[in-house]
Amino acid sequence: MHALSSNSRADSAMPELPEVETTRRDLVPAVVGRRISAVTVYDSRLRWPVPSDLPRVLAGARVNAVARRSKYLLFGFDSGTMIVHFGMTGSLRVYPHAPPRRPHDHVDWAFDDGATLRYHDPRRFGAVLWTTADPADHPLLRHLGPEPLAAGFDGDTLWLAARGRGAPVKTLLMDSEVVVGVGNIYANEALYRAGIRPSMSSRRVSRARMAGLADAVRAVLAEAIDHGGSTLRDYVNGHGEPGRFQLTYFVYGRDGLPCRVCGTPVRSRYIGQRNSFFCPVCQT
Repeated sequence: MHALSSNSRADSAMPELPEVETTRRDLVPAVVGRRISAVTVYDSRLRWPVPSDLPRVLAGARVNAVARRSKYLLFGFDSGTMIVHFGMTGSLRVYPHAPPRRPHDHVDWAFDDGATLRYHDPRRFGAVLWTTADPADHPLLRHLGPEPLAAGFDGDTLWLAARGRGAPVKTLLMDSEVVVGVGNIYANEALYRAGIRPSMSSRRVSRARMAGLADAVRAVLAEAIDHGGSTLRDYVNGHGEPGRFQLTYFVYGRDGLPCRVCGTPVRSRYIGQRNSFFCPVCQT
């Protein structure tokens, strides 16, 4: 297997945390407690190869839990953990009765109740991996920072991480060793709600404004989950439905359109090789 790195750019791509969490919530009632009758790997050539022994390892295994760490789904079994990452275009969908395989359907998990869980990924940047160790020690997960929706993440988390850093605050917010799961879309939206321009130097953001930014991050992610995430290209949830949060964006993708609050045209610029959107009046 190719070497795994927690610095993989796949962790900063779509789908982001709300889309992964929406999928997790859809999958829990559909697969937890059920046994896998067969695994079919149609194409193992994902970002890293699907383990060749996965069908043997999972045959007859019972899904005990489906958890999430950052943008990774963790399927817990008695013998280990299956780690799934969607990359840029991946998705998981449960079918009560699986239709014929389509192009870009790469893995099927057939269950004892007749349902099928199917992994679809046109660009094949996602991953389906297996570990018998503690998943927290996996190379892709061991260096991850705190969860933004969990206790322990607050403004001090960001303010302390920013000490001595000259990088833009948006770059800080998207650093998975500082806080996980705040991808490009939700970083833009959170900074807008906090009134902070994305290009502002991290060390210039006051402790009080960092507290407001942490609150904005939690609010944006929670609202996005309530709306089923965002669908800009290929993302669908575990039932095959698109997200709706993209209909409520304040700045992301709205370059040149009027700010929903003050009417000033939204601007964009590249920060850290990612397009950033902001209102020049509402964000200072």
